[in-house]
Amino acid sequence: MVFAVEEINNSSDLLPGIGLGYRIYDSCDSVPVAVKTAFQLANSLDPMFDTAKPCSRSGMVNAIIGNSDSTLSISMARIIGPFNIPQVSHFATCACLSNKNQFPNFLRTIPSDQIQADALAKLVKYFGWTWIGAVHSDSDYGISGMTSFLRAAQKEGICVEYTESFYRTHPHSRIQRIADVIRRSTAMVVVAFVALGEMRLLLEELARQPSPPRQWIGSESWVTDPDMLRFNLCAGAIGFGIQRSVIPGLRDFLLDISPSKVTGSPLLTEFWEGAFNCRLSGRVKGEGERECNGMEDIQMLQSPYTDTSQLRITNMVYKAVYAIAHALHSLVCEDSNFTTHCDRLTRVEPKQVLDQLKRVNFSRNGYQVSFDANGDPVATYELVNWQTRQSGGMEFVSVGYYDASQPLGQEFRMDRNITWMDGLTQVPVSVCSESCPPGTRKILQKGKPTCCHDCIPCAEGEISNTTNSPNCFSCPGEFWPNSQRDLCLPKQVEFLSFHEVLGIILATCSVCGACLAIFTATVFYRHRRTAIVRANNSELSFLLLFSLTLCFLCSLTFIGRPSQWSCMLRHTAFGITFVLCMSCVLAKTIVVLIAFRAARPGSSAMKWFGPPQQRLTVLSFTFIQALICTIWLVLTPPFPTKNLTAYKERIILECALGSSIGFWAVLGYIGLLALLCFFLAVLARKLPDNFNEAKFINFSMLIFCAVWITFIPAYVSSPGKFTVAVEIFAILASSFAMILCIFAPKCYIILFRPEQNTKKHLMGKVPSKAL
Repeated sequence: MVFAVEEINNSSDLLPGIGLGYRIYDSCDSVPVAVKTAFQLANSLDPMFDTAKPCSRSGMVNAIIGNSDSTLSISMARIIGPFNIPQVSHFATCACLSNKNQFPNFLRTIPSDQIQADALAKLVKYFGWTWIGAVHSDSDYGISGMTSFLRAAQKEGICVEYTESFYRTHPHSRIQRIADVIRRSTAMVVVAFVALGEMRLLLEELARQPSPPRQWIGSESWVTDPDMLRFNLCAGAIGFGIQRSVIPGLRDFLLDISPSKVTGSPLLTEFWEGAFNCRLSGRVKGEGERECNGMEDIQMLQSPYTDTSQLRITNMVYKAVYAIAHALHSLVCEDSNFTTHCDRLTRVEPKQVLDQLKRVNFSRNGYQVSFDANGDPVATYELVNWQTRQSGGMEFVSVGYYDASQPLGQEFRMDRNITWMDGLTQVPVSVCSESCPPGTRKILQKGKPTCCHDCIPCAEGEISNTTNSPNCFSCPGEFWPNSQRDLCLPKQVEFLSFHEVLGIILATCSVCGACLAIFTATVFYRHRRTAIVRANNSELSFLLLFSLTLCFLCSLTFIGRPSQWSCMLRHTAFGITFVLCMSCVLAKTIVVLIAFRAARPGSSAMKWFGPPQQRLTVLSFTFIQALICTIWLVLTPPFPTKNLTAYKERIILECALGSSIGFWAVLGYIGLLALLCFFLAVLARKLPDNFNEAKFINFSMLIFCAVWITFIPAYVSSPGKFTVAVEIFAILASSFAMILCIFAPKCYIILFRPEQNTKKHLMGKVPSKAL
């Protein structure tokens, strides 16, 4: 402060021709002393520090710089506030001092603890620590700072295992208890919002019984104090400090001390004797103390006094002096035509100085000085790391910066690597519970902070794709989680295709059945003039074989990816071809019955059911089925759909019936014709003849009905694509039953027993072996 005042007094730009006077008091870090000093300054009762230089207005105090302690500054501000005397502190950081309702005359050149507390919380969050311990001074500085920090930490999702407070006047047992709490805690990170004196006591206690390594996070009050570097247990500590600065000429000023100057100042006398461990001439010597001999060289002294490489708080004092000087300059000086004229006789009131202080905005040595509406400066911090030198000692290393004026998320700027506790190069982990990976959700542990949780795997069908997700969410309908349950993948689409084994087998059977029907028709055509073909109504036989061919081929429409056309075609083609087949079988059965009735003398039944009537019967029955299918297709036709319920992890592409009534009407009509055929075939099974076709029709209808009766429960209960497979199987089984039961015996006789393919044999005039 003395250097800054003298620098201003010697300046030709700032307050030229006017000399600033000052008084320096030591509050002894005591509230009563600070209060007494405040009264003395307000009433001008105390003699000046340096009486060699008279002041023109020695009885008026225009501004106060100090105090360095928040509690003491609060006490002083309450006393001098009614006098409107501006108070500029260089180290009082309590956020409460920003309250202009309570402290309207208070300003400071050091940022508020509110900013530092927010910065500390963001620093903890920046390195991923969510489980910390906290200690603070039981003073305005510590309580206010820790309250702000805890509030900011809660917003950042940080949990605090313990919060302890103490003051240097508390019993030693309390400090011991806090040290034990730190040793036993599971939190690896300790945030210390502690004043320098209290922090020294705590670290001394911890050093007596070394604790497990802890990562210390410090406030600016102690983390940049050189005297604290002797505590090796804090190696790797990081914290915010006031930015280092350079004050040109300060080192030379500090070293410009001689024994003659020292003897004229009680303050310098105390410093000199302490630095060189001697007593000045004329001073009382204690036992073992030597007298200063005048050979002491301040230039060779290695102490914090001569070290100007870590000017942090010193620069805050420097700024405060210059801020007051600029305020006074605005009141008593006028700048015009590159000259400055100051009126030293102008009466300046403290309130005027306060008003001008709020408006100052200047730059000194590259550092901007201004105050906001709360009397606070722009907050910038240097991130300091305690690193071990190669020689073994510790030093302060600047590893980054924090600028509160930057946009959210861009406040930090890291310049160098950080050395962590215990010499680690990786960021230590301090969490109550490990992070829940994607695919799980976290559930809070009962009775513990929110950072303590268990990780529960997501339920079936649900995922979580973020770390520490509080909830799992279901995948959309057409998606299903992967095995890790952290990603929704499209469900596997499934349908009966031509590329899978089951589809290939069914398609092969279908084609083989059609080929068998064509082969049978070819055999019948080549032997169309033989007795057995002519006796079994060749026209109906060919029509029946044609319909069976269509029955076999229509099953192919059930295989493959369902589409609008395939869905409509498969059910209608199946219904019409099967009715055509049943109509032919029914006509053949009626022909057999009428034929034997016509064989009786005087019977004319055959002329009523000749070929035209047979064709009309087949056409009529088929037309009814075609009409049913047409109505079905017009009103509510089948359509392709995605079945999302049969399987959770798969999508079944299938054909929805559109109308269940239409589907069961088609099946019911086929079943009605099949029962009618079966009933007539039963009546004709015992009619005489060597080759009674009704027997084979009866047997084929028995198999047909058995297949379709078992089809119904199998169709209803089969899942997914197996529903289609069951339907195809029923079509193929009933088709094979008819072609084998009705035509296989005839083909056998035609191909392998041609001697039985005669009219005499069929009329029973030639004995034959049973087939």
